[in-house]
Formats: sequence, structure tokens, C-alpha cells
Amino acid sequence: MARKAKSPELSESELRRLLMQRRAVDRKRRLETFERTGELLPLNKQPAEPIETDPLANPRVIPKDDLHLKGPPTLRSIWAARLLLLIEVLAVVGLVLIFLAGLNTLNELNNQVAAFFRIEATPSPTPLQPVVLPSGHTPPGEDGSAAPNQAEVPPDLLSQAQAYNAALVLPTSSPEQAQRITISAIDISAPIVQGDDWESLMRGVGQHIGTADPGQNGNLVLSGHNDIYGEVFRHLDRLKTGDEITVHTESRTYTYIVTDRLVVAPSFVEVLQPTENPTLTLISCYPYRIDTQRIIITASLQN
Repeated sequence: MARKAKSPELSESELRRLLMQRRAVDRKRRLETFERTGELLPLNKQPAEPIETDPLANPRVIPKDDLHLKGPPTLRSIWAARLLLLIEVLAVVGLVLIFLAGLNTLNELNNQVAAFFRIEATPSPTPLQPVVLPSGHTPPGEDGSAAPNQAEVPPDLLSQAQAYNAALVLPTSSPEQAQRITISAIDISAPIVQGDDWESLMRGVGQHIGTADPGQNGNLVLSGHNDIYGEVFRHLDRLKTGDEITVHTESRTYTYIVTDRLVVAPSFVEVLQPTENPTLTLISCYPYRIDTQRIIITASLQN
């Protein structure tokens, strides 16, 4: 039996060369086949890979001159990235807070508008105010007759004065209401009635409707004529600071002490305004039998 021929031993480089030659032959054969069938246009006969190339070696990479490969991150770049992330998170949180604040502001505006419409839907009437002080009248004639002085009311306020007088309603009788006034310094002792219109002042001193009762906090306003219907307040101008004025109710007596005296125009209605402390205000026409102004006596409660 013939002995099998022993294969020659080849080195590694020779094996690589034989492999490359075989690859080149196979590639050439395939290209020729593609050219014959028309599947491939004729190409340059230069081999795609040089035969000397080592197929087992890693391919060579030739970088461009301006190419900079990114190295491992540095500590500085890591902190910069974290800072950018923190800024982005804060920006998102800020946008959320702005959105919530906008919703809150919108809700408040809606509530304010709704409240405004509720107020507009039920308006409260403006309270009527007096135009001139009470007790005004024309100077009495030779027979002592006089009449309400309509000329004191400005023409543009005439309708307001009429509406105010028409709206006045006498209060219900009460034992706390003023019933009589006494001023010993000028020898006055007169009854007090509710109301200070023309008819009421024919019967004595009139209390302005809506003012305080004697002894209460507020302004008790009393008016009387000086030259007609008994001339009850004829000598108010003789009162001095410190003089006593006594106001009687059904059950009690209140003493007021004079603190001030004024002469004002008939339109000075500020003296009718309420006060914080118990106050008494006396009003009458002035000067005597001329009646173009008003004399005002102010007093404070003593007891």
C-alpha cells in the first residue's frame, strides 16, 4: 500500500500570501463573468486591494489634520453638564410657578368682577341730604307775619330740598325723646316737638328728625324762631361759653355746657352732621328781624 505524500509545512506568511492570491483569482473571475453578462461595466484592472496587504491585520485609519477625537470627560465638563441640567430644572419649575400664579391672579380677577356685578345689581340709594338749615323765614312785616324763605334754596337744588322734606317721617313717640328745653341764662323754658318744618316751629322748639336723643352719643339738633311765634330763641347771641342748657325727657334731665357760638350762612348744613360724643346744637335765624344768616350754639353733655 502506497504511503500518503506528506504535505509540505508552510509558514504563516506563506499561508497569507496563498490566501490573497486565491482571493485575487476568484475576484478576477467574478468580474470577468459580470462583464460578459453585461451586469458590470469594464473597470480599471488595478486590484482593489494590494496583494501585499495582510488580511488579518487591522485596517489603517489615517485621520484628517483638523480632526480632533473626543477624549474621556473631564471633571470640569461633568460639573458644567450638571449645572446646565440644574438650570433647565429651575427653568421648568419657574414656568410652572408662573403658570400657577397666573391662574391665581385670574381667579382673583374673576371674583372681583363677580363682586362688582353683585354690587351693581343691588345698588343702595344715596341718602338725601338737607340743602339749607331749618327755621329760615322772611323778615316779619309790621303785623308780625312772615313766610318760609324759599329764596334761600338754590334753584338747582330745589328738587332735592323738596324730595328731602317729603321723605321725612316723624319718629315713634318714646320716653327718651326730648320734651322741654330750659336755659336760665336767657330765661328760656319751651316745649320741644319732633320736626323743624314751618308748621312744627309754630308750636315751640323743633328737634331735627334723625338726630340723637338727649344724653345719647351723637348730635341733638334743636331749632327755634327768633322774631316770630313767641321769639323763643330771641337771645341766643347772649349765651357765653360755660352757660348751662337743660334738656328734659319724660324720666331724666340732661345738662349741656355751651362750648362755641357761630354765625353762618343758611347753606352751612355741616352743623347737622352726627358727632361721636353727646352734643347739643341750637339753631335760629340771625340777625334779629333781618334773618339772612343763622346763629349756631354748640354745647357738650355735662353729666
